[in-house]
Amino acid sequence: MYDFAPTDTADKTALHADLRAAALAIVADEPDAIANMANVAALIWQFLPDLNWAGFYRLVGDELVLGPFQGKAACIRIPIGKGVCGRAAATRETQLVEDVHAFPGHIACDAASASELVVPILHEGRLVGVLDLDSPRVARFDSEDSVALETLCIALAPALTGGNDVLHL
Repeated sequence: MYDFAPTDTADKTALHADLRAAALAIVADEPDAIANMANVAALIWQFLPDLNWAGFYRLVGDELVLGPFQGKAACIRIPIGKGVCGRAAATRETQLVEDVHAFPGHIACDAASASELVVPILHEGRLVGVLDLDSPRVARFDSEDSVALETLCIALAPALTGGNDVLHL
């Protein structure tokens, strides 16, 4: 049984550090990528406030396919280049969107979403998917969230691809 909890929810730096430590601990020695994605999505949901969706889209062929997540039912397939997730996959760059209603081509899986942060997950130079976070609050995410979640995705990438060589950043 796991019992993870943030030590200080008021300090964003500490919150992200606690999340990273919990995520690295929960994927340690587990080679199954889907199980690891499921647990990491649950941890993000538990640790980060003001989310209405947290999860993964996996690159399958030439499109993103829904992976483990927390939140309402979501779009199952997203073409590369379409929406915020598709753009993150196409550019291999994090997409920090303060107001999704102002994002051209936004794909609304949950009408309550107001802001979004999508981090591409790369392993050995290859795109394997994206981490997608949505919030019902405009401008919920900032550059500190972006950097912290990029660092998390870099560290977890091997565990999210079926490997087990998690980086301890």
